[in-house]
Amino acid sequence: MWVLLRGAYPLRILLPLRGVWMGRRGLPRSLVPGSSRRRYRKEALPALEIPVLPLTTTEIRQYLRAHGIPFQDGYSCLRAPSPFVGSSEPKDQTSAATSFSLFIDKTTGRFLCMTSLAEGSWEDFQASVEGRGDGAREGALLTEAPEAKDIEEIRRIWDRAIPLWELPDPEEAQLARMIFGLTKVTDETLRRFSVRYLRPARSLVFPWFSPRDLGLRGLKLLGAEGQGDGVHYVETTIPRPGAYHNLFGLPLISRRDVEVVLTSRELDSLALNQSTGLPTLALPRGTICLPPALLPYLEQFRRIVFWLGDDLRSWEAAKLFARKLNPKRCSLVRPGDQQPRPLEAMNQGLNLSRILRTALPAWHKSIVSFQQLREEVLGEISNVEQAAGVPWSRFPDLNRLLKGHRKGELTVFTGPTGSGKTTFISEYALDLCTQGVNTLWGSFEISNVRLARVMLTQFAMGRLEEQLDKYEEWADRFEDLPLYFMTFHGQQSIR
Repeated sequence: MWVLLRGAYPLRILLPLRGVWMGRRGLPRSLVPGSSRRRYRKEALPALEIPVLPLTTTEIRQYLRAHGIPFQDGYSCLRAPSPFVGSSEPKDQTSAATSFSLFIDKTTGRFLCMTSLAEGSWEDFQASVEGRGDGAREGALLTEAPEAKDIEEIRRIWDRAIPLWELPDPEEAQLARMIFGLTKVTDETLRRFSVRYLRPARSLVFPWFSPRDLGLRGLKLLGAEGQGDGVHYVETTIPRPGAYHNLFGLPLISRRDVEVVLTSRELDSLALNQSTGLPTLALPRGTICLPPALLPYLEQFRRIVFWLGDDLRSWEAAKLFARKLNPKRCSLVRPGDQQPRPLEAMNQGLNLSRILRTALPAWHKSIVSFQQLREEVLGEISNVEQAAGVPWSRFPDLNRLLKGHRKGELTVFTGPTGSGKTTFISEYALDLCTQGVNTLWGSFEISNVRLARVMLTQFAMGRLEEQLDKYEEWADRFEDLPLYFMTFHGQQSIR
């Protein structure tokens, strides 16, 4: 991830952080999922330009105590009785773990009721407790359901998809298994995880079931494209990626399970579960991000093992996610030749249980020895190109000078007024953004609305004011980029 800061002088500062991103790709025209269209509101709300004060765990605890709300301290969330459980919900449950069904994120204050699936911001929760406005119990903000257009598309695709073992042509079934590396994955495993195959799109279909009633909420389609001597997988989600919060495998998790292995791909979860028998979950957006909405579902586990992939990006993402989930309970499988991603390990005949036993603890003391660092040093030496950074796809001269966009570096762009700094940095940002680099803009001179308009025009490679009928299509694609904007504008105090 990197930050763009713009001050009162002709200066651009880029601060690399970390991140990965994947885009949505299409299907054959007859099966293209309807994109999530938001109806245009004539009275659009003004953009928020006032900085939101950060919330601390201490403030959340103080608020709960002040209002007499009991709570339990968890790994990444606070648990409390839910005010969003209606009268129709069971009342005779004596288990404290069951009655404390409201999870409040310690970092953001966002809440999720595991019983009613009500969710919202910290302000929504305060309004509910105090009986104010839309946050009151009668107006509980329920988890956003897929749009009607998406629901129709989800059901149509799911009904057309069939299990691999029911394909009428055995050769077609065998070819599909070879393409997706499933030659050693049994029909029983595919049946247990409810995996299907869509013949017209030649794609695997992974379902998203609601944790409350197991209703079908979404789908992920995995297609395969030839890329040189290998295969490139293409993911398509319904609803769109930003609203797709499926922990694949969650319906198979028991309340008694205290250990889980997290993977970045559904295929890896299938291989791990079959080979080890351990509970496994696949993150909905791989190594791109760990949505805060998923944290409550991971609270029950005392130990979480990350086995995200076989490259440096996966290793960095695992360390980042572990900090979000409390590193004291997390372990990481280090990428290496003898420790590839789970599906490849199973196909190579490696012992997956033995590899899991080599997982390194994510938490360590403030001082380390070289013995603790030597494996990471080996990873950097073995992956020189990846350690060099993310190369720009359209600026080869920058790759020659800067060796790619690298974590931990600060780059300053200067030039006189009107020389094109903003235009260039916008292109620079889009180049990396479309490759998965999380980007945060700090534009203190130009408003966020104007900056976003410029970037959207560059992204669409055309003047949208002359083709307004295409605005929604390009806006949806632009919204899926890992792109964010600070709300600071104008002169700011150092503090």
